[in-house]
Order: sequence, then C-alpha cells, then structure tokens
Amino acid sequence: MAHDEDGPDGGTEPGAGRAARRDEAVRAAVEQGLLGPGRPLAALLDVTGIRESAAELRAAFAAVTPPGTPVLHAFAVKATPLVPVLRLLHTEGIGAEVASPGELALARAAGVPPERTVLDSPAKTSAELREALALGIAVNADNPQELARVDALLADAPARSAGLRSSRSPRSSFGIRVNPQVGGGAIEALSTATATSKFGVALRDEGAREWVVRAYLDRPWLTRLHTHTGSQGIALPLMARGVAEAYALAEEINRRAGRQQVDTVDIGGGLPVNFASDATDPTYARYARLLKETVPGLFDGRYGLVTEFGRSLLAKHGTVVARVEYAKSVGGRPVAVTHAGVQVATRTVYAPAAWPLRIAAYDAKGVPKEGPAVVQDVAGPACFAGDLLARGQALPLLEQGDHTAALDTGAYYFAHHYAYNSLPRPAVHGFTADGPGRVTFALVRPAQSVEEIVAESGGAHVDALIS
Repeated sequence: MAHDEDGPDGGTEPGAGRAARRDEAVRAAVEQGLLGPGRPLAALLDVTGIRESAAELRAAFAAVTPPGTPVLHAFAVKATPLVPVLRLLHTEGIGAEVASPGELALARAAGVPPERTVLDSPAKTSAELREALALGIAVNADNPQELARVDALLADAPARSAGLRSSRSPRSSFGIRVNPQVGGGAIEALSTATATSKFGVALRDEGAREWVVRAYLDRPWLTRLHTHTGSQGIALPLMARGVAEAYALAEEINRRAGRQQVDTVDIGGGLPVNFASDATDPTYARYARLLKETVPGLFDGRYGLVTEFGRSLLAKHGTVVARVEYAKSVGGRPVAVTHAGVQVATRTVYAPAAWPLRIAAYDAKGVPKEGPAVVQDVAGPACFAGDLLARGQALPLLEQGDHTAALDTGAYYFAHHYAYNSLPRPAVHGFTADGPGRVTFALVRPAQSVEEIVAESGGAHVDALIS
C-alpha cells in the first residue's frame, strides 16, 4: 500500500504521489485531445488513488478488529454514482450502500452482489422494500411506519413466491436506524445526529428508546443496528460518540433479550475530507483507532461491522479540468471565465464558505503554470453573477487558452450535474499514470451531447402542450 497520502499519520510528503499523477494526467489529457478548444471541460479519476484508498480503509479496520470479524465496507453510491467506479471498488473488496431504486440499479449493473449491498433511505416505498427483500439485500428501517411495512411484507411472504423465506427467517438482514442526537457540526445541512434530524428513530425523544428495544425483542430477525452521525464538517470525537451510543443500545437489547440478538452494528460513514491541501487528513487509520479507544467493546469480536464511507473514498481522486475561454479584468480584479461552474460544483457556487475548492493553474499545454501569484476570480459559464468556482484565489495569472483544475472533486461534483443553462454533463475519464509520459485513459462516461439534452428536455413531445 502506498504511503504518500498518509498525512499526519506518517509517510512521505502528504499527497505528493497523487499530485504528481494529477499533473501528468492533465498534461496527457491535453496532448491526447481529451481537452482542447472543442472539448473545454473534462473530469479525471485517478484509478491508482482509488485503489489505494480502498486498501487503506480495509487495512484500518483490519488493524482494530480480531481476525475473522465480519466487516463490510459499503461505498455510499450517492457520492459518485458511476457504474465503472462501483465496479472498480467491488474488485477492491468494497460493497455498496444505496438509497434509491436508481442507486440499487447502478450497484447491480456494476456486479455488486446483494449480500454486499445495504439499503438506506428515509423514504422507502413498499415496492422498494419488496425488491430488496426478494434480492436478499440488507435493509435498515428508518422509522416505525417503515418497520410496519416490513412486518406486512414478511407476513405476506408465505403466500407469494417472491424469493422470501418467512417472517421467522427472512433472506435479508434487517436493522433499525437510530439517531443518537449527539449534536451537529460545521455544516448544518449535513448534520444527521441533531435533535431534529429527519433520519432514524430519535433515541432521546420520549419513549423512543424503549420502542426500539421492544421492536427488537418482538422480532428476533432484527439483528443489525444502524447509525450515521454526520458527514463533512463533523468532528471525529462527535462521530465516535454517535457510534458509542449505538453500541450501548445494542448491548441493552442483547442484555434484555438474554442472548446476542444484535450481531452487527452499521456505523455509517461520514469521515470528513481535507479540501485545504493534498494531505489526507483525517485518515481511516486515525478514525478506526479512535473508535476502538472510545468503544472497545465493539471491537472485541462479538459484533460484525458495516461502514458506509463515500466522500472520503473518492474526493481526493477526482479533478475537473476546464479551459479558460476568456481572461479579463473587472474592477481591477482579473477574472478567468472557464467552462466549470455551478453545473459541476453546485455546492461550492451556492455555499462557498462551506465548500471552498482549491484551483490549480495549468498552461495551454497542460503543464503546471508558473509565475507570481495574482489574486483573481475563477468563473463558470452560467448566466448569473455568482457562478464563481473560486473568489480571490492567488494563482499564476490565468490567460486565454490556459486550464484550471478544481481539485478534490471526485465525490459530489462531476457526477452530480446541475443542468443550469442546459449545460452538458462533462466526460469522465479514468487514468493510470505510471511515470512521465506514461498515462493511460479509459472512458468512464461520455460527455453529454446537445441531442441528448434536447431528448432529456422533452424533445420527443414538442407539440404536447399545443395539440
């Protein structure tokens, strides 16, 4: 396993290998025609980096669990919903956490088996639950009404040939998602363990904890317990506290059941990503060690584990590269107008304080640009004034024909298109860089065509409102 991305936990210069591969990939993308006047925007995925992150995740939890402990690392598909990415992660021993019929379809298309798939969603329909149960996918029920739906489906199973066993022994593993209500982080919209979060059963609400315990005692087939304390902006000690609350509840259920009914704890994901530099901080190893220190009983071999990391697996390994179409000065400040803006970096444009991005400057040949740092704005192509990828960032002065690279954009950026101005989705290319001049690309997703935009916008129904 590579160690150039370990950051404060050891290794060489943080992120040096990843940055070098990125520079090689940008240059090669220009040389090979993936970027240019006719192709002004492309997304690049570092295959080597993705493999390294998957290996680091597996190693981190292997180091704190006894040999033979069942551990499923399920990638949160929402982070990068691209079939080739899910396939790559599957070959690296990573399953899939899905939260919609579409995400489940993507996981299945990638070949992720049902036993390595987990369904989480606060709004599962009966049809979604029925499909999951028929396939044997693990399900975490979000609330009492959903659990009642599961009860009904299991009770109806003997009368149907839907691939279910019986209410006493269903194919799927089941759990309940609980909200430990331990508090929020720096980004309110991503804080899932607040007093009023929409997710799960709120444990501190009156009567809620007892309802959860009773639900397990009445249903021997409930064998998992799920929690997810947050995402970007959540401090590690708060995440660990949420896991500790779930563990304490599992112990209480098992004690009152007189046996180990809960045998698996799904601790969710949410490891934050450092967007300020190339260093990986925090690391999976650091988080796993903190969990073992905080909740030692969860790591003594009695419980299986499920994790649901997303952003932390992919963010550092994606780069959005855009051509500078025009460079001008406005009010004394240089502005580079590029083809990457709100359509690929929606959160950054609308909430720049919470989601700042680093921008790297490359010249027309894709070589890192040199020169004195100049404070400038990097703008996108959308028709509103706030479409800025970076505000007042110090970079070598960008000129027409240069390229900008939005770093750490492998998760929740180019795979989550915002169709403002009917701007097309960019092509996504995976790459491996084996040294100077040795970069190989593989097409992950083609760029969206104008014809596809028209079709997606009702082009086949042009007279629907007048005929």
